[in-house]
Amino acid sequence: MAGAAAPKRQDTRKFFENLSGAGKSIAVLTSGGDAQGMNAAVRAAVRMGIYVGAKVYFIHEGYQGMVDGGDNIKEATWESVSSMLQVGGTVIGSARCKEFRCHEGRLKAAHNLVKRSITNLCVIGGDGSLTGANLFREEWSGLLDELLEQGLIDEEAARNNSELHIVGMVGSIDNDFCGTDMTIGTDSALHRIIEVVDAITTTAQSHQRTFVLEVMGRHCGYLAMVSALACGADWVFIPEMPPEDGWEDSMCQKLSENRADKKRLNIIIVAEGAIDCHNKAITPDYIKDLVVSRLGFDTRVTILGHVQRGGTPSAFDRILASRMGVEAVLALLEASANTPACVVSLVGNQAVRVPLMECVQMTQEVQKAMDEKKFEDAVRLRGRYSTPLISFNVAVLNVGAPAAGMNAAVRSAVRVGIAEGHKMFAVSDGFEGLYKGQIKEIKWGDVGGWTGQGGSLLGTKRTLPGKHLEAIAEQLRIHNINALLVIGGFEAYMGLLELSAARDKYNEFCVPMVMVPATVSNNIPGSDLSIGSDTALNAITDTCDRIKQSASGTKRRVFIIETMGGYCGYLATVGGLAAGADTVYIYEEPFDIRDLQANVEHLTEKMKTSIQRGLVLRNENSNENFTTDFIYQLYTEEGRGVFDCRKNILGHMQQGGAPSPFDRNFSTKIAAKAIQWITRTLTDCYKGGRVFANSQDTACLLGMRRRALVFQPLSQLRDETDFVHRIPKDQWWLKLRPLMKILAKYKTSYDVSDSGQLEHVSRLRPKESNTSATI
Repeated sequence: MAGAAAPKRQDTRKFFENLSGAGKSIAVLTSGGDAQGMNAAVRAAVRMGIYVGAKVYFIHEGYQGMVDGGDNIKEATWESVSSMLQVGGTVIGSARCKEFRCHEGRLKAAHNLVKRSITNLCVIGGDGSLTGANLFREEWSGLLDELLEQGLIDEEAARNNSELHIVGMVGSIDNDFCGTDMTIGTDSALHRIIEVVDAITTTAQSHQRTFVLEVMGRHCGYLAMVSALACGADWVFIPEMPPEDGWEDSMCQKLSENRADKKRLNIIIVAEGAIDCHNKAITPDYIKDLVVSRLGFDTRVTILGHVQRGGTPSAFDRILASRMGVEAVLALLEASANTPACVVSLVGNQAVRVPLMECVQMTQEVQKAMDEKKFEDAVRLRGRYSTPLISFNVAVLNVGAPAAGMNAAVRSAVRVGIAEGHKMFAVSDGFEGLYKGQIKEIKWGDVGGWTGQGGSLLGTKRTLPGKHLEAIAEQLRIHNINALLVIGGFEAYMGLLELSAARDKYNEFCVPMVMVPATVSNNIPGSDLSIGSDTALNAITDTCDRIKQSASGTKRRVFIIETMGGYCGYLATVGGLAAGADTVYIYEEPFDIRDLQANVEHLTEKMKTSIQRGLVLRNENSNENFTTDFIYQLYTEEGRGVFDCRKNILGHMQQGGAPSPFDRNFSTKIAAKAIQWITRTLTDCYKGGRVFANSQDTACLLGMRRRALVFQPLSQLRDETDFVHRIPKDQWWLKLRPLMKILAKYKTSYDVSDSGQLEHVSRLRPKESNTSATI
């Protein structure tokens, strides 16, 4: 079987067992404003700490609890962090502590830590909390000397606790910390905002209303900008980019044109810290009064406030926080006297460690630039891009199964393409529509409101082009198509391979072609992430949360859940990590009857603790013989008298629903980047009055690889593909499986060879202006 890849167990090189936590004490605290996902970070840090043999402590109420001591500092157990993965806010509490800002307060805090031999701190908070932690570390030696002089500790205690190690994780819904693409809580806050906007959209359209929404962001416009992209807002105001004089006229003209075009809904999003170029606040009420007085439109103001901080964390935030929590413990175990305090950050798809104070300094530089009205510098530090203008005919089509976010990608591609001067064409029903000539020009207004729509409004089919190459070539010639953007799954990948391979026979295929991966299965080679997979993960996580909750009144119950994915175990594995599963069965990691028996025994032992419920996920094609029914019946029989079982097959609900904020914004960004590549490639390939592109690098896949979006020739991805099972031969998320098992209390090996290495902020790219991070 050409292209088939036998599944292999992960090849580990460097195991966490080399980093023993025996004899060490780690304390975990949350400080500053709360953010969804903090509990997932606490849970991961506690369980990883216990797993490596360290003592782990909660510090309740943040730095205030550290200063006050007593019952605020308690040893954590494995069971004490159970059932907190899906809870918003922070279970261990957070508080702003004035006393810790004073030397005397830090002296009390040091005394309370030394009494418990705590010399490793895991701090989850914003830049103020992390700055305070770093100052505490720098003063540590002097604080111990003072405690020794006052007779509060003896020389042995001072000697045994001579070094304090600090690792931070940024918990902030504003995403305003430099050095990381995403902070814990940001994605969940976007979920809350988009839920409100989607709800408002229906009532606003019914009455031809204009809505002005204020979102959080006193100094950072990330939430406003990204939510505006995600919902297709008409206007957005952010602190970093004050509008020029005359913005009132421009905005009112835009809204008036919308109404003239029969658009029934106008949405204006304003960050709470928005200002004009004279440093005057732009408030929702001012915008409302302006629209009413000039246009007479029925206008409403909605201030979201602390709704954005509330609710259950999204799948993205649970996974991000879990990875960061584990990485923080590894960083503490590896720290030496000369290791600077670091922050665990997400850059692209990688967990990295960056020096804490370098990140803080860059974050403060942004604020300084804004205070000095150097807004261009502030925007440069946040990150932005620009594009040239050139005109060609570009066709967009969806191929494969529908995935949430496809429509957002089409909207982004169409509008960016038009903005660059291209004429954009929409192809209905994928390659089938292409050879049948279902091609028509699509204009700016045609894609209005597409961002929040699930499925594929263009229509999508799994048909491959191989049998219809001549008809497709004729249609490209008839419509003078100069470039193709294909948004879809494995069929899109195979289809473009067929088209590019036929370039020698058909000159019409000698045009730039680029694929953007969109499939819930996340099984496309060349990309760590596909459009739609985050929405599917949230569907799985929400369902698992409800299923687990249903067992809260009926103890000792195990749920067997079947997920989609074909032969790709991504949804099952990462969904299991987000939902706190006990076991996940996938094709890529073979299992036998002995493994099944061991899993049953593990759950039997678990039922003897206070956590008397279990969750088992199975990828639909994980094993031909060990079906979901077989596993259900096995668990039922082997668990008889100890626990009972229930079975759920999630099915196509994983493909449905409105796209998540992450998928909306990832789609918007990746499609825009694809169009920019098309523009550049067309310009390079335009010679003698025609486009001719036949080199390997003019037929590409745009994918997220580790830390960046990368264009890769399709021909070079062949060797990375298992065509029989429709999966990549190498899949990054397999490295998360040991982590998932550790958090479920299995004894396993965790490969830390690719874990976050200490990096300097100067080597990291500026924060992007929209979502670029991945799970």
